[in-house]
Amino acid sequence: MDKTELLKRFGKNVKIERIKKDLTQEQLSEKLDVSRTYLASVECGNENMSLGKILELAQVLDINIEKLLKFSED
Repeated sequence: MDKTELLKRFGKNVKIERIKKDLTQEQLSEKLDVSRTYLASVECGNENMSLGKILELAQVLDINIEKLLKFSED
């Protein structure tokens, strides 16, 4: 897996978990104190998110961080 694929899979995980929590990009970006465009770029796999922000994201979504970092297809 290369960096591009990793970012796309992570972004997909973020989007899935955000939708499960019935949050818009705007709502989640406000909770994370980031711009909506940044969050959209993360979800599209175009932007990298720091580990600290990933931990904060998991806490805001009230999920285990492993759900965001799971990249296998099973």
